[in-house]
Amino acid sequence: MNIFRAMDISASALTAQRFRMDVVGENIANADTTRTADGSVYRRKSVVFQERPLTFTDHMQVAVSNSGAGAYRTHHYDNTRSFATAPIQNFGYGAPYGRNTYGGVRAVEITESNQPFKTVYDPDHPDADRDGYVTYPNVDIEAEMVNFISATRSYEANITAINNFKNIAMKALDIGR
Repeated sequence: MNIFRAMDISASALTAQRFRMDVVGENIANADTTRTADGSVYRRKSVVFQERPLTFTDHMQVAVSNSGAGAYRTHHYDNTRSFATAPIQNFGYGAPYGRNTYGGVRAVEITESNQPFKTVYDPDHPDADRDGYVTYPNVDIEAEMVNFISATRSYEANITAINNFKNIAMKALDIGR
């Protein structure tokens, strides 16, 4: 497995989890927002992740490594005898020739929750209806904190992975001396 590709996968996860933390922070900040810029009540948002396709550069590396005169050259994710064949190389199910066609994660959409809003009786509030009830966002602070902690832990795990990749590269350089 190419160590730089592994670092790229972890880097994509860092970006995705950072974006998730931003959205969770927005939800927490707007937990008491009864009126947005368009006049509606704030709705809880969440991020949808998807596997990230390999970049054009990755596909070009495969093409270059498999071109030229002579025998077919195997690429790092084509080599079935590689020591790292299972988890990372095979998560692109249904890919042509068994190649991994995905390289990390990306945020593809921000969805808004369809859960009902909270209503609180507060006749003195400027956004109260004629019966004295104020409609508050469908944001649950405890659930948002759990999401934030989960995103933080995923972020930390990917930082650890990147640091491990760097240590492996440094040890490989030390072996070469």
